[in-house]
Amino acid sequence: MKGPVVALKKISFFAFTSLVSSTALLPLHRSLAQEASTALAPIVVESGNLEDPTGPVDGYVATTSLTATKTGTPLLETPQSVSVITADQISAQGATTLGQALGYTAGVSSEPYGADSRFDSPRIRGFDGRQSQYLNGLRLMRTAGAAPVELYGLERVEVLRGPASVMYGQATPGGIINLVSKRPIFERFGEVGVQAGSYDTYGTFFDIGDKTESADFAYRLTGVARVGHQQVEQLQNDRYYIAPAFTWKPDDATTLTVLTSFQHDNPSSPSGLPVALTLDSGNPLGREFYVGDQGFDRSSRNQTNIGYEFEHQFDAQWTFRQSFRYSNLDWKYQALGMSSLSGGLMPDGFSIRRNATFQDERLNTVNVDNNLLGEFATGAVDHKLLVGLDYRYFDNNVGTQFFQATPLNSRDPHYGGPIELAAIPTVNTYVDSTIRQLGVYAQDEIAYENWRATFGLRHDWAQTDGTSTNRNLDVARPLDQDDHKLTGRAGLGYVFDNGIAPYISYSTSFEPVAVPATGGPLEPTTGKQVEVGVKYRPDGWNGFLTAAAYDLRQENVPTQVPDGTGGVVTAQIGEVRVKGIELEAVASLADGLDLRAAYTYTHTEIVGGSDNGNQLDNVPLNAASLWLDYRFREDTTLEGFGIGGGVRYIGSRYGNTANTYELGDVALLDAAIHYQKDNVKASLNFANLADKEYLSSCGTFGCTYGDGRTVMGRLSFSW
Repeated sequence: MKGPVVALKKISFFAFTSLVSSTALLPLHRSLAQEASTALAPIVVESGNLEDPTGPVDGYVATTSLTATKTGTPLLETPQSVSVITADQISAQGATTLGQALGYTAGVSSEPYGADSRFDSPRIRGFDGRQSQYLNGLRLMRTAGAAPVELYGLERVEVLRGPASVMYGQATPGGIINLVSKRPIFERFGEVGVQAGSYDTYGTFFDIGDKTESADFAYRLTGVARVGHQQVEQLQNDRYYIAPAFTWKPDDATTLTVLTSFQHDNPSSPSGLPVALTLDSGNPLGREFYVGDQGFDRSSRNQTNIGYEFEHQFDAQWTFRQSFRYSNLDWKYQALGMSSLSGGLMPDGFSIRRNATFQDERLNTVNVDNNLLGEFATGAVDHKLLVGLDYRYFDNNVGTQFFQATPLNSRDPHYGGPIELAAIPTVNTYVDSTIRQLGVYAQDEIAYENWRATFGLRHDWAQTDGTSTNRNLDVARPLDQDDHKLTGRAGLGYVFDNGIAPYISYSTSFEPVAVPATGGPLEPTTGKQVEVGVKYRPDGWNGFLTAAAYDLRQENVPTQVPDGTGGVVTAQIGEVRVKGIELEAVASLADGLDLRAAYTYTHTEIVGGSDNGNQLDNVPLNAASLWLDYRFREDTTLEGFGIGGGVRYIGSRYGNTANTYELGDVALLDAAIHYQKDNVKASLNFANLADKEYLSSCGTFGCTYGDGRTVMGRLSFSW
């Protein structure tokens, strides 16, 4: 208990100061904010008066979300934890990746493995979020983690914490991340700009839109072209992104929005470094150390998304909606990285063992979600009844090879020489599989006076067909598996007239488990959570405060157990228990002050297997953050200027589930300077301002560093 107690003591002052100062600042601005603030909406409102949950938000405070209920219910009336990161906040903080955008969000470890341009790996309430990312409510499919989506093309990022299977089917119990694309807005607008910054990054971006004279058709075109490198300067990080979008509204009852995008990039991953040469070394290798070779490493990835959202309102009560997307991912990748064999070291103790990875991915996904929304009353009780059917098809073709490769002398590294590979790959597989999921769901949101209740049920059928072929032995292993599961959610809340809304909820989830290398098919993992909380939307200033406590459990967790002959087999004896507290405050006040503050306490425990009693990897017991941004008022000497600053505290944590490696806590400072005059805006953002060197993770595949100080400048013109 000593570690958690020490960590709690370290964080207590910071967390208390951050959150109390956040909430204390708000009343000080109440009188100034009074003129531009919006009073708390009536308890029962027509849907047309609510904020568009896919549209732009002025400032940091969103009031509605589609993610939790698919109906645009106000956040105040949603009996589950939801965080919304708006485009204004993303821009103010200079975020260019999903991990950076989530850095000030409660319940999320945004970059637990450091920056990795290949994919984002956030953890939500302790659970891996790589498989829990959605674009416009439809899942981004990839077995090794969703490929990132260009952040400039998004209107907002929403995090739903806790089990979400009742709306989305198979998923981890920690929650989901929903990325909401920019859409046409039936106005003429535009922005063009340039950027330059650390790691030889240079780029340009634009976002333009207009409507026809008849006002029944609008378009939007968003694009990014950027070249750059990473903290390890030999690694490239270029990107080209274009996203045309169209909306056709032939009448007041019908809307069709077409959302498309194409993205090309060349992401390479910083290799892990041996624990003995980093965490356990008095003279560790630096964060810029390169394990690969520029003459060998290469990556080329194309992502294509073509989809639409259709809505037709039959009458004042019933509305039909359909969302569809076809996605294609084509990625060819090869790289040298540290081998996990013998701790990544040769017998001399300083030469790094290396693996050569070759991967060729061709992925196709079809997502479609149909639902019918009815809004009606039965006596004094109002209902929002949602019934739906969704279908997902995922065609997965992936070839993977690992070869032992020429070691690298860490004391005197030489690059550009011939890379020798072992004659036979240690891994040589080809996976040819398809995954189909069909789900039917029903949800009723009930309002009676100030009471709010949500009930939902869903049944899923998930089917996997295909093979995984060991090409060394020419042996195919079947991946065929069928699973089905009923999941549900129930929540009850009460919205007081002063904007305070306590609630309690219970929700469940399930996730099929892939057929293991040894043994037969496994049962899906299941999750269940009880959450209690309170939300506050004040009357008089534009803010939103939340507090939640939860008990979350995942059962049927696969774990390795001895088979009695010296080997191991996969068995489902494990359970993961997570208990936590999350506090979050966000505000945008009329005098130019924006803020976001969060505190997270997460206690995890593994039950069963060789890691019984241990904590999950890369989940700090305590985390906290505070971001403030201030724009100087009109008619002052500094009119047009603004300054921002923030601190992110990441508590101590273990690098692996064996709890072998413990990583110390770290506090990171961020800052921003910006200026806006008429249609011209300039900004300069600093991340990790103090250039703190720290290890973000340490485990079987070595240790990875977090990014050092980065600087990014932007200049844009809008109309």
